[in-house]
Amino acid sequence: EVQLQASGGGLVQAGGSLRLSCVASGFTFGGNSIGWFRQAPGKEREGVSCIDFDDGDTYYADSVKGRFTISSDYAKNTVYLQMNSLKPEDTAVYYCAAEDDGLGYDCEPRNYDFWGQGTLVTVSS
Repeated sequence: EVQLQASGGGLVQAGGSLRLSCVASGFTFGGNSIGWFRQAPGKEREGVSCIDFDDGDTYYADSVKGRFTISSDYAKNTVYLQMNSLKPEDTAVYYCAAEDDGLGYDCEPRNYDFWGQGTLVTVSS
């Protein structure tokens, strides 16, 4: 059974930083992807950043390029999202998700099958 545990959210002032962690169990990195997604009130869930374990490629939404960095620790089966220069518009519930069909390269939520619980990120102005 695949389980994803996200943590690291919190309240931060604009310009600050947070690091989210996603610990995966029952899921081996390789030929698949893990991604970070977010959903703000009244908005659709969107892909923020994803990593493809088949070739190491990463995806970033335009809104976070240059500010967010996704990374992975194979030994800990953990994926991180380092978020710098946070803005109020980054406020959302952040979810990590995994897919095992090789379709995660585009970081589209519909292609991800396994979801963790969300962690709330609130950025104050």
